[in-house]
Amino acid sequence: MSRHFSERALRLAGPTSLVRRLSAQSVLSAFGDGVFLTGSAVFFTQIVGLSASQVGLGLTFSGVATFALAVPLGKLSDRYGAKRMWALSSLVEAVLYLVWLVVGGWWTFVAMMVALGLVQTSARSSRNAYRFDVFPREERVRSNAYFRAARNVGYTLGALLAGIALATNSDDVVRAVPVATAALLLLNAVLVSRLPSTAHHVEREAPLEEAVEAAGERRSALRNRGFLLMSICGGVLATHQVLLNVVIPLWLVEATDAPRVLLAWLFGTNTVMAVLLQVAAARGITTVADSLRAQRRGAYFFVLSCGIVLVTHDTVGWVTIALVWIGHVTVTGAELFQSAGEWGLQAELSDPARRGEYQGVSQLGYTIGSVWAPAAYTFLAMEWGTPGWLVIAAIVVVAAVAIHPASRMAERHLRQQGVAVPA
Repeated sequence: MSRHFSERALRLAGPTSLVRRLSAQSVLSAFGDGVFLTGSAVFFTQIVGLSASQVGLGLTFSGVATFALAVPLGKLSDRYGAKRMWALSSLVEAVLYLVWLVVGGWWTFVAMMVALGLVQTSARSSRNAYRFDVFPREERVRSNAYFRAARNVGYTLGALLAGIALATNSDDVVRAVPVATAALLLLNAVLVSRLPSTAHHVEREAPLEEAVEAAGERRSALRNRGFLLMSICGGVLATHQVLLNVVIPLWLVEATDAPRVLLAWLFGTNTVMAVLLQVAAARGITTVADSLRAQRRGAYFFVLSCGIVLVTHDTVGWVTIALVWIGHVTVTGAELFQSAGEWGLQAELSDPARRGEYQGVSQLGYTIGSVWAPAAYTFLAMEWGTPGWLVIAAIVVVAAVAIHPASRMAERHLRQQGVAVPA
């Protein structure tokens, strides 16, 4: 029995040693993040002594800073190497969590939120660039699916540990939350530093001096308007997370007769599906055409979810419960396919010599495409009802249509710059 379980766990972690190592790193990183995220509201209000509005404003400042600096931070990965910047950013992030213990006012809180946001943005760009570098083309999307599943496991473990800490109702235990996060993320930084090195993107094709000169001659990633537009559309399509985490829970509580305990089952279903089905959703996605097909499937499930959930305002009893649950399942389907399509487009349509910079542009576009959604979707659904849900669905359809010409524009731009884009 134990041997069978071990073999199954290995299959879930990935088909190769490298994928399994990166999956373990993903679990550990998400474990650390999940511990602090779950307990952060209590830590900021009870330990640091901030109001809810001050916490929200600090998050806004952090978001503005990361938005402004996402592309320059991505360039650091190209300049100094993806693995090096990933390991360094992970180490600094771990240290910053220890600094939370001495934060005692508004301005130090804002400074910490901005610093943490910038470091996490740098880590994300370099991490993605490393993953695209280290795997051959046909393995990139599938390997990222394993890492996404692993991160869901890590977040769940983090939430459980933080939940135990919060259940003690002890300020001393809550103060230990950032310490636990720092310890986990320090171990994560060690794991990242021990990953196999990959030659910097362009070193495989030319000596370093020639490669840097050639890379400098290529136009900035921000000049690739198709890629930026594609990233914005991807951000809109990724607002399934807003539906999943914000709108449907609010709708369930305020607009239906479903019991609130159903929320736990909804999020549990989402986690199980994300762990078990993400790899299957990513299977066979390699080319731009494959990735766009996955984006269409994600949009279909997104729209289907809107259509199912909107009718629950008028249903009762078990019918409401069943429909809300099915609506959550379908929006999880949108998450699975959209994520796979996004990885494929980023991998195929990034200049290999500027992969970190392109990841920065991707984060910039994602923010533009999604930052407005929590306020807009909540207003549309809760204030407009059925017409609002239809508007949300229409927004997604427009993004799903527009991402096709945007992707082809990005493809043409790369070819005009002499970058080979596989058919």
